[in-house]
Amino acid sequence: MNLYLRYFDKETLVYSVDEAIDFLKGIDEIDMNPVLEADIRDYVNSDVLYPKRYKIRPRVYFIIIKTEAASMADFKEKRAVRTPEPPVAARQLSPVIMKLNEELEGWYEGEIDFKRVLMVPGTGKFQYRDTHFVAQVKAMSGIDCYNRIVDYLRERVDNRSQFPSVKGKNFHFRFLGKAKPLKSEA
Repeated sequence: MNLYLRYFDKETLVYSVDEAIDFLKGIDEIDMNPVLEADIRDYVNSDVLYPKRYKIRPRVYFIIIKTEAASMADFKEKRAVRTPEPPVAARQLSPVIMKLNEELEGWYEGEIDFKRVLMVPGTGKFQYRDTHFVAQVKAMSGIDCYNRIVDYLRERVDNRSQFPSVKGKNFHFRFLGKAKPLKSEA
């Protein structure tokens, strides 16, 4: 792991913590003391990857950035930027999301817990109340069931009411069965 250091227009890319400390000792405004040196060594040896600022005086800092760049040109062109790997769960669709998107036309029962805005009669002020709502709807999928319920509620409750995420624990649905086709009148 290499280190990029900058103090105003003075900057360098070094390959060890000792080189970094030597660079900082060469700057007159920076009072390199044992406490600061120990803190820099701790930062470099830690697993922390975000940049670190050190205060010199009010609104004046120097910065240290850990990098994989082999040269200053690589660092400036961001060739060694680490892109965090997405967690394993993010790379695969969760079973809940797969079930929500599974298309199966028919009747669904959806349950939603949401924050409904209601006026308090005595004071005339408004407050949020936890509200449980259950409906049976004809839909194409679990997410379609959610959208139909929320659309219905939005027309009937205060527009400041808050609805939960379709992926959260405050929405549940179950498939009740296929819808019977209408008999055509001839």
